[in-house]
Amino acid sequence: MNASRPRPAAGTPPPGPSSSPTVAEASIAALAETGTKRLFGMPGGGSSLDLIEAARRQGLDFVLARHECSAVMMAAADAELGGHVGAALTTKGPGTANAANGVAHASLDRCAVAVFTDGFSDAQRAYVTHQWFDQRAMLAPVVKAHTTFDPAPDRASIAALFATALQPRRGPVHVELTGPASRARIPAPEDGSADPRAAATDRGPEQPGGSRLAPGDAAKASGDAALGRAARLLAGARRPVVVAGLETRDPAIAEATRALVETLGCPALVTYKAKGVISDDSAAYVGIFTGGAAEQAVVREADLIVLVGLDPVELILQPWPYDLPVLEIGWTRHAVHYVQSDCIVTGDPAEALRALTADARPTQWTGGAIREHRERMRASLRYQGSGDGLSPEAVVATAAEVAAPLAQWPRVTVDAGAHMFSATAFWPCREPNGLLISNGLASMGFALPAGIAAALHEPGRPVVAFTGDGGLMMCLGELATAVEQRARLVVIVFNDGALSLIDIKQQSRELPAAGVRWAQPDFAAVMQGLGGLGLVADSPQRYRAALERAFAADGPVLVDVRVDPSGYPAQLRAMRG
Repeated sequence: MNASRPRPAAGTPPPGPSSSPTVAEASIAALAETGTKRLFGMPGGGSSLDLIEAARRQGLDFVLARHECSAVMMAAADAELGGHVGAALTTKGPGTANAANGVAHASLDRCAVAVFTDGFSDAQRAYVTHQWFDQRAMLAPVVKAHTTFDPAPDRASIAALFATALQPRRGPVHVELTGPASRARIPAPEDGSADPRAAATDRGPEQPGGSRLAPGDAAKASGDAALGRAARLLAGARRPVVVAGLETRDPAIAEATRALVETLGCPALVTYKAKGVISDDSAAYVGIFTGGAAEQAVVREADLIVLVGLDPVELILQPWPYDLPVLEIGWTRHAVHYVQSDCIVTGDPAEALRALTADARPTQWTGGAIREHRERMRASLRYQGSGDGLSPEAVVATAAEVAAPLAQWPRVTVDAGAHMFSATAFWPCREPNGLLISNGLASMGFALPAGIAAALHEPGRPVVAFTGDGGLMMCLGELATAVEQRARLVVIVFNDGALSLIDIKQQSRELPAAGVRWAQPDFAAVMQGLGGLGLVADSPQRYRAALERAFAADGPVLVDVRVDPSGYPAQLRAMRG
Protein backbone atom coordinates (compact mmCIF):
# COMPACT_ATOMS: atom_id res chain seq x y z
CA MET A 1 0.00 0.00 0.00
CA ASN A 2 1.40 3.37 -0.99
CA ALA A 3 1.33 5.66 2.07
CA SER A 4 3.04 8.60 0.40
CA ARG A 5 1.45 12.03 0.46
CA PRO A 6 -0.66 12.97 -2.58
CA ARG A 7 1.04 15.24 -5.03
CA PRO A 8 -0.05 18.90 -5.09
CA ALA A 9 -2.37 19.82 -7.94
CA ALA A 10 -0.76 21.25 -11.02
CA GLY A 11 0.04 24.91 -10.64
CA THR A 12 -0.23 24.81 -6.84
CA PRO A 13 3.14 25.45 -5.23
CA PRO A 14 3.81 23.04 -2.37
CA PRO A 15 4.16 24.66 1.04
CA GLY A 16 7.65 24.80 2.39
CA PRO A 17 10.03 26.92 4.41
CA SER A 18 11.43 28.64 1.33
CA SER A 19 8.07 29.56 -0.25
CA SER A 20 5.61 32.29 0.72
CA PRO A 21 3.05 31.24 3.32
CA THR A 22 -0.07 29.70 1.87
CA VAL A 23 -3.53 31.02 2.61
CA ALA A 24 -3.94 28.18 5.12
CA GLU A 25 -0.66 28.98 6.83
CA ALA A 26 -1.36 32.71 6.88
CA SER A 27 -4.84 32.07 8.28
CA ILE A 28 -3.50 29.90 11.09
CA ALA A 29 -0.81 32.48 11.87
CA ALA A 30 -3.42 35.27 12.01
CA LEU A 31 -5.63 33.20 14.30
CA ALA A 32 -2.67 32.47 16.57
CA GLU A 33 -2.01 36.21 16.79
CA THR A 34 -5.46 36.64 18.38
CA GLY A 35 -4.62 33.92 20.93
CA THR A 36 -6.16 30.87 19.23
CA LYS A 37 -4.55 27.63 20.42
CA ARG A 38 -6.66 24.93 18.74
CA LEU A 39 -9.11 24.20 15.97
CA PHE A 40 -12.25 22.06 16.22
CA GLY A 41 -13.99 20.28 13.40
CA MET A 42 -15.06 17.41 11.20
CA PRO A 43 -12.76 17.66 8.18
CA GLY A 44 -13.51 17.08 4.54
CA GLY A 45 -10.95 16.26 1.89
CA GLY A 46 -10.21 19.79 0.70
CA SER A 47 -9.10 22.87 2.62
CA SER A 48 -9.73 21.18 5.98
CA LEU A 49 -6.68 19.00 5.55
CA ASP A 50 -4.48 21.97 4.65
CA LEU A 51 -5.69 23.91 7.69
CA ILE A 52 -5.08 20.95 9.99
CA GLU A 53 -1.55 20.53 8.64
CA ALA A 54 -0.81 24.25 8.85
CA ALA A 55 -2.03 24.23 12.44
CA ARG A 56 0.18 21.24 13.28
CA ARG A 57 3.24 22.95 11.86
CA GLN A 58 2.55 26.10 13.87
CA GLY A 59 1.86 24.29 17.15
CA LEU A 60 -1.96 24.53 17.23
CA ASP A 61 -3.92 21.42 18.16
CA PHE A 62 -6.79 20.01 16.16
CA VAL A 63 -9.73 18.47 18.05
CA LEU A 64 -11.79 16.01 16.04
CA ALA A 65 -15.44 16.45 16.98
CA ARG A 66 -18.15 13.92 16.17
CA HIS A 67 -20.56 16.45 14.70
CA GLU A 68 -20.07 19.79 12.97
CA CYS A 69 -22.53 21.66 15.18
CA SER A 70 -20.64 20.49 18.25
CA ALA A 71 -17.37 21.61 16.68
CA VAL A 72 -18.64 25.16 16.27
CA MET A 73 -20.08 25.08 19.82
CA MET A 74 -16.62 24.09 21.06
CA ALA A 75 -14.99 26.89 19.09
CA ALA A 76 -17.52 29.38 20.47
CA ALA A 77 -16.88 28.32 24.08
CA ASP A 78 -13.14 28.46 23.44
CA ALA A 79 -13.55 32.01 22.12
CA GLU A 80 -15.60 33.11 25.15
CA LEU A 81 -13.02 31.77 27.58
CA GLY A 82 -9.91 33.00 25.81
CA GLY A 83 -11.10 36.28 24.35
CA HIS A 84 -9.66 35.25 20.99
CA VAL A 85 -11.14 33.97 17.73
CA GLY A 86 -12.41 30.41 18.00
CA ALA A 87 -11.82 28.27 14.94
CA ALA A 88 -13.92 25.51 13.41
CA LEU A 89 -13.72 23.70 10.08
CA THR A 90 -16.10 21.50 8.10
CA THR A 91 -16.52 19.95 4.72
CA LYS A 92 -18.88 21.44 2.14
CA GLY A 93 -22.55 20.59 1.78
CA PRO A 94 -23.70 18.45 4.71
CA GLY A 95 -20.83 19.67 6.88
CA THR A 96 -21.86 23.29 6.43
CA ALA A 97 -25.53 22.46 6.94
CA ASN A 98 -24.77 20.58 10.16
CA ALA A 99 -22.66 23.47 11.43
CA ALA A 100 -25.40 26.05 10.90
CA ASN A 101 -26.91 25.75 14.39
CA GLY A 102 -23.49 26.24 15.95
CA VAL A 103 -22.93 29.32 13.80
CA ALA A 104 -26.33 30.70 14.88
CA HIS A 105 -25.28 30.14 18.51
CA ALA A 106 -22.01 32.00 17.92
CA SER A 107 -23.98 34.85 16.35
CA LEU A 108 -26.67 35.27 19.01
CA ASP A 109 -24.34 34.60 21.94
CA ARG A 110 -21.78 37.07 20.55
CA CYS A 111 -18.81 34.69 20.11
CA ALA A 112 -15.95 35.54 17.75
CA VAL A 113 -15.58 32.41 15.60
CA ALA A 114 -13.98 31.75 12.22
CA VAL A 115 -15.86 28.98 10.41
CA PHE A 116 -13.94 27.44 7.50
CA THR A 117 -15.88 25.36 4.99
CA ASP A 118 -14.95 23.81 1.68
CA GLY A 119 -16.77 25.05 -1.39
CA PHE A 120 -16.95 24.98 -5.19
CA SER A 121 -15.16 27.11 -7.72
CA ASP A 122 -16.98 28.95 -10.49
CA ALA A 123 -15.56 26.43 -12.97
CA GLN A 124 -16.99 23.53 -10.99
CA ARG A 125 -20.35 25.24 -10.78
CA ALA A 126 -20.62 24.88 -14.57
CA TYR A 127 -21.27 21.16 -14.15
CA VAL A 128 -21.52 20.23 -10.43
CA THR A 129 -24.81 19.84 -8.58
CA HIS A 130 -23.77 17.06 -6.17
CA GLN A 131 -23.65 18.45 -2.58
CA TRP A 132 -24.00 22.00 -3.89
CA PHE A 133 -26.18 24.67 -2.40
CA ASP A 134 -25.52 28.34 -1.74
CA GLN A 135 -23.58 28.05 1.51
CA ARG A 136 -22.92 31.78 1.67
CA ALA A 137 -26.63 32.54 1.46
CA MET A 138 -27.44 29.91 4.07
CA LEU A 139 -25.08 31.40 6.69
CA ALA A 140 -25.40 35.05 5.65
CA PRO A 141 -28.08 35.97 8.24
CA VAL A 142 -25.86 34.79 11.13
CA VAL A 143 -22.32 35.83 10.14
CA LYS A 144 -20.63 39.20 10.23
CA ALA A 145 -18.67 38.61 7.03
CA HIS A 146 -18.11 36.02 4.29
CA THR A 147 -15.18 35.52 1.94
CA THR A 148 -13.87 32.94 -0.50
CA PHE A 149 -10.28 34.24 -0.34
CA ASP A 150 -10.45 34.37 -4.15
CA PRO A 151 -8.20 35.87 -5.36
CA ALA A 152 -5.74 35.05 -2.59
CA PRO A 153 -5.64 37.82 0.03
CA ASP A 154 -2.54 39.29 1.59
CA ARG A 155 -1.84 38.58 5.24
CA ALA A 156 -3.15 41.96 6.39
CA SER A 157 -6.53 41.25 4.78
CA ILE A 158 -6.72 37.87 6.51
CA ALA A 159 -5.95 39.47 9.87
CA ALA A 160 -8.58 42.15 9.20
CA LEU A 161 -11.25 39.50 8.63
CA PHE A 162 -10.61 37.94 12.02
CA ALA A 163 -10.49 41.38 13.61
CA THR A 164 -14.04 41.84 12.32
CA ALA A 165 -15.13 38.83 14.37
CA LEU A 166 -13.65 40.43 17.51
CA GLN A 167 -15.18 43.86 17.05
CA PRO A 168 -18.32 44.64 19.09
CA ARG A 169 -20.68 43.05 18.76
CA ARG A 170 -18.60 39.90 18.43
CA GLY A 171 -19.74 37.18 16.09
CA PRO A 172 -18.76 34.56 13.50
CA VAL A 173 -17.17 35.02 10.08
CA HIS A 174 -17.40 32.47 7.27
CA VAL A 175 -14.45 31.51 5.07
CA GLU A 176 -15.45 29.38 2.07
CA LEU A 177 -12.33 27.97 0.44
CA THR A 178 -13.14 26.98 -3.11
CA GLY A 179 -11.62 25.11 -6.01
CA PRO A 180 -10.69 21.58 -7.13
CA ALA A 181 -7.18 22.26 -5.78
CA SER A 182 -7.80 23.75 -2.38
CA ARG A 183 -7.45 27.51 -2.35
CA ALA A 184 -5.88 27.02 1.04
CA ARG A 185 -2.67 26.04 -0.79
CA ILE A 186 -2.39 29.24 -2.82
CA PRO A 187 0.43 31.54 -1.62
CA ALA A 188 -0.73 34.57 0.36
CA PRO A 189 0.99 37.70 -1.01
CA GLU A 190 2.98 40.11 1.11
CA ASP A 191 0.92 42.71 2.94
CA GLY A 192 -0.41 45.30 0.53
CA SER A 193 0.52 43.35 -2.61
CA ALA A 194 -2.67 41.39 -3.16
CA ASP A 195 -5.25 42.00 -5.85
CA PRO A 196 -7.52 44.76 -4.40
CA ARG A 197 -10.51 42.43 -4.81
CA ALA A 198 -8.93 40.03 -2.29
CA ALA A 199 -9.60 42.37 0.62
CA ALA A 200 -13.31 42.48 -0.14
CA THR A 201 -15.67 40.48 2.02
CA ASP A 202 -19.41 40.19 1.89
CA ARG A 203 -20.80 41.62 5.12
CA GLY A 204 -23.69 39.74 6.58
CA PRO A 205 -26.85 41.72 7.16
CA GLU A 206 -26.23 44.05 10.10
CA GLN A 207 -28.19 42.64 13.01
CA PRO A 208 -30.15 45.20 15.01
CA GLY A 209 -27.64 47.04 17.11
CA GLY A 210 -25.95 49.76 15.14
CA SER A 211 -22.32 50.59 14.58
CA ARG A 212 -19.33 48.57 15.63
CA LEU A 213 -16.82 50.36 17.82
CA ALA A 214 -13.14 49.81 18.45
CA PRO A 215 -11.87 49.86 22.06
CA GLY A 216 -10.52 53.39 21.85
CA ASP A 217 -13.68 55.05 20.55
CA ALA A 218 -15.59 55.69 23.78
CA ALA A 219 -15.26 59.47 23.84
CA LYS A 220 -15.98 59.84 20.15
CA ALA A 221 -19.06 57.60 20.30
CA SER A 222 -20.58 58.77 23.53
CA GLY A 223 -19.39 62.31 23.95
CA ASP A 224 -19.22 64.28 27.16
CA ALA A 225 -22.93 65.10 26.91
CA ALA A 226 -24.05 61.47 27.24
CA LEU A 227 -21.63 60.81 30.06
CA GLY A 228 -22.73 63.99 31.84
CA ARG A 229 -26.37 63.00 31.50
CA ALA A 230 -25.52 59.57 32.92
CA ALA A 231 -23.73 61.13 35.88
CA ARG A 232 -26.74 63.33 36.65
CA LEU A 233 -29.14 60.39 36.48
CA LEU A 234 -26.93 58.40 38.84
CA ALA A 235 -26.45 61.31 41.24
CA GLY A 236 -30.21 61.84 41.43
CA ALA A 237 -31.00 58.20 42.16
CA ARG A 238 -31.51 57.14 45.77
CA ARG A 239 -32.08 53.46 45.11
CA PRO A 240 -30.48 52.39 41.81
CA VAL A 241 -30.14 48.75 40.80
CA VAL A 242 -27.37 47.53 38.49
CA VAL A 243 -27.92 44.78 35.93
CA ALA A 244 -24.77 43.28 34.38
CA GLY A 245 -24.94 41.65 30.93
CA LEU A 246 -22.69 39.63 28.70
CA GLU A 247 -20.32 42.48 27.76
CA THR A 248 -19.23 42.78 31.40
CA ARG A 249 -17.35 39.46 31.20
CA ASP A 250 -14.30 41.32 29.89
CA PRO A 251 -11.90 41.54 32.86
CA ALA A 252 -11.57 45.33 32.77
CA ILE A 253 -15.32 45.86 32.42
CA ALA A 254 -16.06 43.33 35.16
CA GLU A 255 -13.70 45.10 37.54
CA ALA A 256 -15.21 48.49 36.73
CA THR A 257 -18.76 47.12 37.16
CA ARG A 258 -17.94 45.70 40.59
CA ALA A 259 -16.31 48.98 41.62
CA LEU A 260 -19.44 50.97 40.71
CA VAL A 261 -21.71 48.55 42.58
CA GLU A 262 -19.49 48.65 45.68
CA THR A 263 -19.33 52.45 45.63
CA LEU A 264 -23.10 52.77 45.29
CA GLY A 265 -23.77 50.01 47.84
CA CYS A 266 -26.69 48.95 45.67
CA PRO A 267 -28.16 45.58 44.69
CA ALA A 268 -26.86 43.94 41.53
CA LEU A 269 -28.34 41.32 39.23
CA VAL A 270 -26.66 39.46 36.40
CA THR A 271 -27.88 37.82 33.23
CA TYR A 272 -27.16 34.13 32.64
CA LYS A 273 -24.12 35.04 30.51
CA ALA A 274 -22.79 37.44 33.18
CA LYS A 275 -23.09 34.95 36.03
CA GLY A 276 -20.02 35.47 38.25
CA VAL A 277 -19.30 39.06 37.21
CA ILE A 278 -20.84 39.96 40.56
CA SER A 279 -19.76 37.06 42.76
CA ASP A 280 -22.49 34.98 44.36
CA ASP A 281 -20.60 35.68 47.61
CA SER A 282 -20.94 39.45 47.22
CA ALA A 283 -23.23 41.28 49.63
CA ALA A 284 -24.59 43.14 46.59
CA TYR A 285 -25.62 40.04 44.63
CA VAL A 286 -29.36 39.37 44.43
CA GLY A 287 -29.80 36.91 41.57
CA ILE A 288 -30.34 36.43 37.86
CA PHE A 289 -32.09 38.97 35.62
CA THR A 290 -34.02 37.62 32.66
CA GLY A 291 -36.78 40.18 32.16
CA GLY A 292 -39.15 37.77 33.92
CA ALA A 293 -40.87 37.58 37.29
CA ALA A 294 -38.26 36.49 39.81
CA GLU A 295 -36.34 39.77 39.92
CA GLN A 296 -39.32 42.12 39.90
CA ALA A 297 -39.54 42.62 43.68
CA VAL A 298 -36.10 44.20 43.96
CA VAL A 299 -36.30 46.16 40.70
CA ARG A 300 -39.67 47.70 41.59
CA GLU A 301 -38.12 49.16 44.75
CA ALA A 302 -35.50 50.95 42.65
CA ASP A 303 -35.71 54.42 41.18
CA LEU A 304 -33.12 53.85 38.40
CA ILE A 305 -32.13 50.75 36.42
CA VAL A 306 -28.51 50.75 35.24
CA LEU A 307 -27.96 48.26 32.41
CA VAL A 308 -24.25 47.56 31.99
CA GLY A 309 -23.20 45.59 28.92
CA LEU A 310 -26.63 44.01 28.59
CA ASP A 311 -27.55 42.76 25.14
CA PRO A 312 -31.33 42.49 24.57
CA VAL A 313 -30.72 39.05 23.05
CA GLU A 314 -30.26 37.88 26.66
CA LEU A 315 -33.84 38.59 27.76
CA ILE A 316 -36.90 36.35 27.51
CA LEU A 317 -39.79 36.92 25.13
CA GLN A 318 -41.89 39.17 27.34
CA PRO A 319 -42.53 42.93 27.30
CA TRP A 320 -40.45 45.17 29.56
CA PRO A 321 -42.32 45.22 32.90
CA TYR A 322 -40.90 48.40 34.46
CA ASP A 323 -41.86 52.08 34.31
CA LEU A 324 -38.55 53.37 35.66
CA PRO A 325 -35.73 55.51 34.26
CA VAL A 326 -33.06 53.42 32.54
CA LEU A 327 -29.38 54.25 32.09
CA GLU A 328 -27.71 52.00 29.53
CA ILE A 329 -23.92 51.56 29.22
CA GLY A 330 -22.51 49.36 26.46
CA TRP A 331 -20.40 49.10 23.36
CA THR A 332 -23.19 49.86 20.89
CA ARG A 333 -26.78 51.00 20.59
CA HIS A 334 -29.38 48.30 20.04
CA ALA A 335 -31.96 49.37 17.48
CA VAL A 336 -34.35 46.67 18.66
CA HIS A 337 -34.68 46.67 22.44
CA TYR A 338 -37.20 45.92 25.15
CA VAL A 339 -36.87 49.39 26.63
CA GLN A 340 -36.33 52.98 25.49
CA SER A 341 -33.47 54.05 27.72
CA ASP A 342 -33.37 57.57 29.15
CA CYS A 343 -29.63 57.78 28.54
CA ILE A 344 -27.30 55.57 26.48
CA VAL A 345 -23.53 55.75 26.88
CA THR A 346 -21.75 53.86 24.09
CA GLY A 347 -18.11 53.01 23.69
CA ASP A 348 -15.76 51.22 26.05
CA PRO A 349 -17.95 50.43 29.10
CA ALA A 350 -14.91 50.25 31.40
CA GLU A 351 -14.00 53.87 30.65
CA ALA A 352 -17.56 55.08 31.23
CA LEU A 353 -17.91 53.07 34.44
CA ARG A 354 -14.66 54.40 35.87
CA ALA A 355 -15.74 57.97 35.12
CA LEU A 356 -19.12 57.45 36.77
CA THR A 357 -17.63 55.71 39.80
CA ALA A 358 -15.26 58.61 40.43
CA ASP A 359 -18.23 60.88 41.23
CA ALA A 360 -20.59 58.26 42.69
CA ARG A 361 -21.74 58.25 46.32
CA PRO A 362 -23.35 55.59 48.54
CA THR A 363 -27.09 55.24 48.03
CA GLN A 364 -29.95 54.63 50.46
CA TRP A 365 -29.93 50.87 50.08
CA THR A 366 -29.07 48.92 53.22
CA GLY A 367 -27.28 45.60 53.43
CA GLY A 368 -30.27 44.13 55.20
CA ALA A 369 -32.67 45.11 52.42
CA ILE A 370 -30.40 43.65 49.74
CA ARG A 371 -30.00 40.43 51.72
CA GLU A 372 -33.77 40.09 52.09
CA HIS A 373 -34.23 40.41 48.36
CA ARG A 374 -31.52 37.82 47.70
CA GLU A 375 -33.10 35.36 50.12
CA ARG A 376 -36.59 36.02 48.74
CA MET A 377 -35.43 35.40 45.19
CA ARG A 378 -33.66 32.16 46.11
CA ALA A 379 -36.71 31.02 48.06
CA SER A 380 -38.96 31.60 45.04
CA LEU A 381 -36.78 29.21 43.04
CA ARG A 382 -36.63 26.50 45.70
CA TYR A 383 -37.68 23.19 44.22
CA GLN A 384 -41.10 22.15 45.50
CA GLY A 385 -41.32 18.69 44.01
CA SER A 386 -43.49 15.83 45.14
CA GLY A 387 -42.26 12.85 43.14
CA ASP A 388 -39.54 10.23 43.50
CA GLY A 389 -35.86 10.75 42.79
CA LEU A 390 -33.47 13.58 43.46
CA SER A 391 -34.61 17.14 42.99
CA PRO A 392 -32.70 19.21 40.39
CA GLU A 393 -31.82 21.70 43.14
CA ALA A 394 -30.28 18.90 45.20
CA VAL A 395 -28.36 17.68 42.15
CA VAL A 396 -26.72 21.10 41.80
CA ALA A 397 -26.25 21.86 45.50
CA THR A 398 -24.72 18.45 46.24
CA ALA A 399 -22.30 18.82 43.34
CA ALA A 400 -21.19 22.16 44.79
CA GLU A 401 -20.74 20.62 48.25
CA VAL A 402 -18.62 17.74 46.95
CA ALA A 403 -16.56 20.10 44.77
CA ALA A 404 -15.84 22.53 47.63
CA PRO A 405 -12.59 20.83 48.83
CA LEU A 406 -11.09 20.69 45.32
CA ALA A 407 -7.94 22.72 44.69
CA GLN A 408 -9.71 24.63 41.91
CA TRP A 409 -13.37 25.55 41.79
CA PRO A 410 -14.99 23.88 38.75
CA ARG A 411 -16.26 25.79 35.79
CA VAL A 412 -19.75 24.72 34.70
CA THR A 413 -21.57 24.54 31.39
CA VAL A 414 -25.37 24.43 31.30
CA ASP A 415 -27.67 23.12 28.60
CA ALA A 416 -31.04 24.59 27.69
CA GLY A 417 -33.99 22.97 29.42
CA ALA A 418 -35.92 23.00 32.68
CA HIS A 419 -32.85 21.95 34.70
CA MET A 420 -31.14 25.25 33.86
CA PHE A 421 -33.26 27.09 36.46
CA SER A 422 -31.64 25.10 39.27
CA ALA A 423 -28.20 25.00 37.64
CA THR A 424 -27.96 28.75 37.18
CA ALA A 425 -29.60 29.70 40.48
CA PHE A 426 -27.84 27.33 42.86
CA TRP A 427 -24.34 26.83 41.43
CA PRO A 428 -22.07 29.47 43.03
CA CYS A 429 -19.99 31.55 40.60
CA ARG A 430 -17.27 33.94 41.67
CA GLU A 431 -15.74 35.02 38.36
CA PRO A 432 -16.82 35.90 34.82
CA ASN A 433 -17.27 32.86 32.57
CA GLY A 434 -17.50 30.60 35.58
CA LEU A 435 -20.73 29.43 33.94
CA LEU A 436 -21.19 29.01 30.18
CA ILE A 437 -24.62 28.77 28.62
CA SER A 438 -26.31 29.20 25.26
CA ASN A 439 -28.61 32.09 26.10
CA GLY A 440 -29.12 34.18 22.97
CA LEU A 441 -29.98 31.12 20.89
CA ALA A 442 -30.83 28.95 23.93
CA SER A 443 -29.79 25.85 22.02
CA MET A 444 -29.88 22.35 23.42
CA GLY A 445 -26.80 20.22 22.75
CA PHE A 446 -24.48 22.92 24.12
CA ALA A 447 -23.26 21.80 27.56
CA LEU A 448 -21.22 18.74 26.53
CA PRO A 449 -19.23 20.28 23.64
CA ALA A 450 -18.75 23.51 25.60
CA GLY A 451 -17.59 21.47 28.57
CA ILE A 452 -14.99 19.72 26.44
CA ALA A 453 -13.70 23.07 25.15
CA ALA A 454 -13.57 24.44 28.70
CA ALA A 455 -11.63 21.41 29.93
CA LEU A 456 -9.09 21.81 27.13
CA HIS A 457 -8.82 25.56 27.72
CA GLU A 458 -7.70 25.06 31.32
CA PRO A 459 -6.62 21.41 31.67
CA GLY A 460 -5.90 21.50 35.39
CA ARG A 461 -9.34 22.79 36.27
CA PRO A 462 -12.35 20.46 36.53
CA VAL A 463 -15.46 21.20 34.50
CA VAL A 464 -19.03 20.17 35.25
CA ALA A 465 -21.53 19.91 32.38
CA PHE A 466 -25.14 20.08 33.57
CA THR A 467 -27.27 18.67 30.78
CA GLY A 468 -30.75 17.32 30.28
CA ASP A 469 -31.36 13.94 28.71
CA GLY A 470 -32.81 15.53 25.57
CA GLY A 471 -29.85 17.86 25.09
CA LEU A 472 -27.33 15.08 25.65
CA MET A 473 -28.98 12.83 23.06
CA MET A 474 -28.45 15.60 20.50
CA CYS A 475 -24.66 15.39 20.87
CA LEU A 476 -24.11 11.97 22.42
CA GLY A 477 -21.15 11.19 20.17
CA GLU A 478 -19.12 13.93 21.83
CA LEU A 479 -18.74 11.65 24.86
CA ALA A 480 -16.24 9.82 22.64
CA THR A 481 -14.48 13.13 21.99
CA ALA A 482 -14.25 13.76 25.74
CA VAL A 483 -12.77 10.28 26.25
CA GLU A 484 -10.31 10.72 23.40
CA GLN A 485 -9.17 14.10 24.72
CA ARG A 486 -9.02 12.82 28.33
CA ALA A 487 -10.97 15.91 29.33
CA ARG A 488 -11.31 16.48 33.06
CA LEU A 489 -15.06 16.69 32.72
CA VAL A 490 -17.96 15.53 34.88
CA VAL A 491 -21.15 15.23 32.82
CA ILE A 492 -24.22 15.32 35.09
CA VAL A 493 -27.37 14.21 33.26
CA PHE A 494 -30.79 15.25 34.58
CA ASN A 495 -32.51 12.10 33.35
CA ASP A 496 -36.29 12.41 33.63
CA GLY A 497 -37.39 10.88 30.35
CA ALA A 498 -38.86 14.00 28.78
CA LEU A 499 -38.38 17.36 27.12
CA SER A 500 -39.40 18.76 30.48
CA LEU A 501 -39.68 22.44 29.57
CA ILE A 502 -41.94 21.63 26.62
CA ASP A 503 -43.78 19.06 28.71
CA ILE A 504 -44.62 21.81 31.22
CA LYS A 505 -45.97 24.06 28.49
CA GLN A 506 -48.03 21.20 27.12
CA GLN A 507 -49.49 20.55 30.57
CA SER A 508 -50.24 24.26 31.10
CA ARG A 509 -52.43 24.18 28.00
CA GLU A 510 -54.23 21.10 29.36
CA LEU A 511 -53.18 19.05 26.36
CA PRO A 512 -52.66 15.29 26.60
CA ALA A 513 -49.04 14.17 26.97
CA ALA A 514 -47.82 13.44 23.45
CA GLY A 515 -44.53 13.80 21.62
CA VAL A 516 -42.41 15.04 24.53
CA ARG A 517 -41.60 11.94 26.61
CA TRP A 518 -39.50 8.79 26.15
CA ALA A 519 -38.20 5.78 28.06
CA GLN A 520 -35.26 6.82 30.25
CA PRO A 521 -32.00 5.91 28.47
CA ASP A 522 -29.10 4.26 30.28
CA PHE A 523 -26.52 6.98 29.64
CA ALA A 524 -24.02 5.37 32.01
CA ALA A 525 -23.95 2.27 29.80
CA VAL A 526 -23.41 4.42 26.72
CA MET A 527 -20.48 6.16 28.41
CA GLN A 528 -18.97 2.81 29.35
CA GLY A 529 -19.34 1.63 25.76
CA LEU A 530 -17.45 4.68 24.51
CA GLY A 531 -14.54 4.01 26.85
CA GLY A 532 -15.40 6.37 29.71
CA LEU A 533 -16.64 5.92 33.24
CA GLY A 534 -20.43 5.91 33.57
CA LEU A 535 -22.23 5.93 36.92
CA VAL A 536 -25.91 5.79 37.85
CA ALA A 537 -27.38 7.74 40.78
CA ASP A 538 -30.95 7.15 41.91
CA SER A 539 -30.62 8.20 45.56
CA PRO A 540 -28.85 10.99 47.46
CA GLN A 541 -26.33 8.50 48.85
CA ARG A 542 -25.45 6.97 45.50
CA TYR A 543 -25.25 10.42 43.92
CA ARG A 544 -22.79 11.76 46.48
CA ALA A 545 -20.64 8.64 46.14
CA ALA A 546 -20.69 8.97 42.35
CA LEU A 547 -19.62 12.63 42.56
CA GLU A 548 -16.73 11.83 44.88
CA ARG A 549 -15.52 9.21 42.43
CA ALA A 550 -16.06 11.51 39.45
CA PHE A 551 -14.13 14.47 40.88
CA ALA A 552 -11.23 12.17 41.82
CA ALA A 553 -10.92 10.84 38.25
CA ASP A 554 -8.37 12.21 35.78
CA GLY A 555 -10.64 11.76 32.76
CA PRO A 556 -14.29 12.24 31.81
CA VAL A 557 -17.04 10.73 33.94
CA LEU A 558 -20.78 10.68 33.29
CA VAL A 559 -23.22 10.61 36.21
CA ASP A 560 -26.70 9.53 35.10
CA VAL A 561 -29.05 11.05 37.72
CA ARG A 562 -32.68 9.98 37.90
CA VAL A 563 -34.37 13.25 38.82
CA ASP A 564 -37.83 14.24 40.00
CA PRO A 565 -39.41 16.66 37.47
CA SER A 566 -42.55 17.46 39.47
CA GLY A 567 -41.31 20.83 40.77
CA TYR A 568 -40.34 22.31 37.41
CA PRO A 569 -43.66 24.08 36.72
CA ALA A 570 -43.41 26.10 39.96
CA GLN A 571 -39.82 27.09 39.11
CA LEU A 572 -40.89 28.18 35.64
CA ARG A 573 -43.69 30.34 37.06
CA ALA A 574 -41.31 31.90 39.61
CA MET A 575 -38.67 32.63 36.99
CA ARG A 576 -40.80 33.83 34.10
CA GLY A 577 -44.25 34.53 35.49
